Amino acid sequence: MTTPAESPEDRTVLMDAEAVRLALGRMARRAVELAGGTDGLILLGIRRRGVELAERLRAAIEKDEGRRVPFGILDITLYRDDLQEIGLRPVVGESQLPLEGVDGQTVVLVDDVLFTGRTVRAALNELMDWGRPARILLCVLVDREGRELPIQADIVGRTVSVLPRQRVEVLVPEEDGRLAVEIATRGGTA
Repeated sequence: MTTPAESPEDRTVLMDAEAVRLALGRMARRAVELAGGTDGLILLGIRRRGVELAERLRAAIEKDEGRRVPFGILDITLYRDDLQEIGLRPVVGESQLPLEGVDGQTVVLVDDVLFTGRTVRAALNELMDWGRPARILLCVLVDREGRELPIQADIVGRTVSVLPRQRVEVLVPEEDGRLAVEIATRGGTA
């Protein structure tokens, strides 16, 4: 007999590797369009999987536009509003901003899943500590319901409605060995 904590999860593939690649291509073109080109455009990935997605977006933009796009990493650990729940010694990674800085630039914040909005709020707070961008665009691979804060994405790969007991997981080769988006359901199918 399994306990609730040991309940198996059913997994459904929402996007396979090819669907993710196609979505990222569309998102890259939309980022350039909204930014009015690549001049002053900076991509910042939110650690963890937002970093890998931002790198893929940067590669797509550089291939399409033939120009280098500055790239950086935000680690929002110390800006989280649930830091006390993480424990006494949270694992903090390093934020790395491009040499150009963010002042007066169009910054595209990249994350994997937009859910409550709290991760984005933390990223915005950290970003403002680094400078004053001219504009900030939010780019997410998956937008799901459940917002707790009034935050919306400017660039979305896919929007999905899921049940409260379901989790949307973005898988990247660097962390998970493959590229995909899956829905994990606790305790079996609905």
